[in-house]
Amino acid sequence: MSNPLLTPFVSSKQMLGSGLGAWQRLATFYARFALGAAFLSAVAARFGIWGENTGPDSFKHFIEYTGEVNSFMPAFTVPFLAWASTVAETCLGIALVLGIWPRVVALAAAGLLALFGTAMAISFGIKSPLDYSVFSASAAALLLSTCQSRREGGNL
Repeated sequence: MSNPLLTPFVSSKQMLGSGLGAWQRLATFYARFALGAAFLSAVAARFGIWGENTGPDSFKHFIEYTGEVNSFMPAFTVPFLAWASTVAETCLGIALVLGIWPRVVALAAAGLLALFGTAMAISFGIKSPLDYSVFSASAAALLLSTCQSRREGGNL
């Protein structure tokens, strides 16, 4: 026998009715677009597009910050890490916004964000990546990689 008090909480489908599929599609689009826009915004900021640190020294400041975040790495690796993260964030950001290879890209974004969060935690303590929601964004990207829309043939 089912408990009538618990019945509404058994299934989210019962609570949302037949519109659950539409909510899932909206949620996956929202997560995909928000993650992609965040990556692209970070890249824009390091090149001074958002107005801060404009000029030829914009990326220099990012390289310095990369060295701080990766304080445990040898100094000669820092410029490579700065450029590699910039290329990765640009490619992942564009692919997320456009919906290209959604599962693979979302999984790669989750991994990259987990690496960022781990590096921040090692260098600054656990509070820093938690304050900036790096692990939350990584978890959202991982969850996004598991989503599937039957109507769109597996694409998000």
